[in-house]
Amino acid sequence: MNVALNRMQTKKQCIALVDGYDSFIMQHWMRVHKKVGGLSRENDLIHVGRGKENHGGNQFCPPTTKAIDKHWNTQLLPFIKSVDKLLDELRPIAESVKKENTIIVMVVNKGQSVLLMNFVCSTKAKGFDISNVLLFATDLETLELARGLGVTAYYDKWNAASVPTKEARRYGDRAFTAMMFQKVISVALINLLGYDLLFMDVDIVWYKEPLNFFHSDESVSQYDIMFQDDGARSIRYAPYSANSGFYYVRHNERTTYLFTRLLNSGELIIESKSHQQALGIFLEEHSSLYGLKVKTLSNAHEFPGGYHYHRHSYKQLLRKITSGEVVPFLFHMCWTNNKDDKLLYMKQMGMWYVNEKCIDKNAATILGVEKVKEDFEIVSPCCSTKPLITCHYSDKPSAIDCRDSPTKDKRKV
Repeated sequence: MNVALNRMQTKKQCIALVDGYDSFIMQHWMRVHKKVGGLSRENDLIHVGRGKENHGGNQFCPPTTKAIDKHWNTQLLPFIKSVDKLLDELRPIAESVKKENTIIVMVVNKGQSVLLMNFVCSTKAKGFDISNVLLFATDLETLELARGLGVTAYYDKWNAASVPTKEARRYGDRAFTAMMFQKVISVALINLLGYDLLFMDVDIVWYKEPLNFFHSDESVSQYDIMFQDDGARSIRYAPYSANSGFYYVRHNERTTYLFTRLLNSGELIIESKSHQQALGIFLEEHSSLYGLKVKTLSNAHEFPGGYHYHRHSYKQLLRKITSGEVVPFLFHMCWTNNKDDKLLYMKQMGMWYVNEKCIDKNAATILGVEKVKEDFEIVSPCCSTKPLITCHYSDKPSAIDCRDSPTKDKRKV
């Protein structure tokens, strides 16, 4: 049996099954206006890419020569030259942190390091074990900060030196795109070493230990790779809507080749400004070609995120989470413009555990010294044992009454 997925109820379209040599790729045809490029019902059908939109735009443009050259020379070549050294250095570190052959992989730079601090502080306040976290710090200041938090961290001096230290100000900017390839490298390396892994962005807080779900729930034991549902339903992320900020990967030949392909195709990340889009392309292809088993974790009560936070239709769910009536595995503050907004929303939702004096500070400044000692720690001065809740917006979900605060989106929640 061959299965094709299509939202038939949402479009005026035809589905054609044509006798011929077997094909497992759905071809897309449109009536395109010759000058404007958009949909024109008066023109003949022509073959177009699947990203072609009715208004004439295209979600899947092939990478430019400039993007290809940039990937080859500034990303892929340095990685190929250093991969053996990287694996040699990482092998004993990974072996020391693994738990049930699983490693939690995170990547962060200086600009986003306060979100890492909040993740660590929140897990310590709730008593979760994060000893199998391996953080890939893209600068030495973040490496030092992570060690002060008690997190096992690694700095890739061959590939991370050119990554911006400032946080991304918006989705797809230079800092954002540069960090995307570092995330691909980190996952590929741990997979190559033979470990299962849980990749997580740092804008996440846990309510329950998520690894228990992936290790113990028989309903997901058959899958090679599982993603939080991103929420997006545009053609860019079809058909899985896989959120690349939280996913679990079982080590096998199928997943190793998947991330090898992604690593070798960094020009797609550069062109689309999103490794989520590039990964989504390969998920569908590898599922069809190699039998890669992909699962989207679409239960909003278990794996909610920013998509739900910013939509009025989920206000009851958010209220149940803040009241404790619903206890998800985690909350992922994605779908948010920048770090500043994330901090405000997390503070308002009761997800913030970092004392004010430690926000966006390096370890030496936090401790009031010129240089930290070998055995320093910053958990004591920085981490609160209870959530630090403050109001910022009356129209955003909150753990306390924030009706007297200004609005953000001109709507009520």
